[in-house]
Amino acid sequence: MQTDYKNRERRRRAAWIAFLIVPPLAMMLTFVVWPLLSALSSAFYRWDGMARGEFIGLKNFADVLVGDHFAALTWRAFRHNLFVFFSLFVVQNSVGFLLAWFIYREPFGFRFHRIAIFLPVILSTVLVGFLWKLFLDPNFGLVNQLLEMVGLGNLRQPWLGQETTALPALVLANAWHWVGFPALVYLAGMQRIPREILEAAKLDGCNGWQMLTRVVWPLVTPSTTITLTLLFIGAFNWFELPYIMAGLDGSPYGSTDVLGLYFYRTAFGNQSAGIQDFGHGNALAVLMFMFIAVVATVITQYLRRREIAL
Repeated sequence: MQTDYKNRERRRRAAWIAFLIVPPLAMMLTFVVWPLLSALSSAFYRWDGMARGEFIGLKNFADVLVGDHFAALTWRAFRHNLFVFFSLFVVQNSVGFLLAWFIYREPFGFRFHRIAIFLPVILSTVLVGFLWKLFLDPNFGLVNQLLEMVGLGNLRQPWLGQETTALPALVLANAWHWVGFPALVYLAGMQRIPREILEAAKLDGCNGWQMLTRVVWPLVTPSTTITLTLLFIGAFNWFELPYIMAGLDGSPYGSTDVLGLYFYRTAFGNQSAGIQDFGHGNALAVLMFMFIAVVATVITQYLRRREIAL
């Protein structure tokens, strides 16, 4: 009798565990694993529009990386993604860290500041893109109007209309949109620092800058691991904001072209790219996935070892 009861309980527990695991596992296999495997297999075939042709091995990968038509566009877009990553690391994460330190010290109205800083993060990327297109308009945009008001009218620019300023303008818009996320992550890390450590640093004569750079910054390295890894993944998956603000061709003259835009044009076509080319597009997507996965893993492991060392 006791054995039957235990068996029933074991079966009931197993059924409950299966009920919790099988649906999300099926969703993961259907919408993540299967599309990844499908894209990987498609990259090894020649495509004529939407019709799959013969097996050609690694030719699509070679064309994307060193081919006459694709290589120049691939490496140009890659350089732009690198510029976006390093620029956002300097601007977005650094400003987020300083904002977190400002809020951590609890100035007047710090609860309002905490909400206000995070508010742009919850806005739609489409809304942010169109909003910043208005801000950067060369005729009536807020940026040029402010420059005129403070006596710097000679710095007025068609920010999105010239090659030298278009990509930095997109970086600025993205930093404004997402700066609240690293700010709150760093703030959470600062709030985990024992007050006794900060008090001891003050007693040892640390000024504000020394406290920030030599005490607080090393102690929030777990937050840096999170923000830097997510920033790297986001910078090399960049698509929505440049698409909304600069178009699918990366205007002007390809100066805002990034790997996400280039992949979309190649795989699905547009007015300048012609018909769809799923083979080269999927090859580019696979290379992007492998690069992001490998480098993000290396960054995470390195920063985690640095956390332990500290």
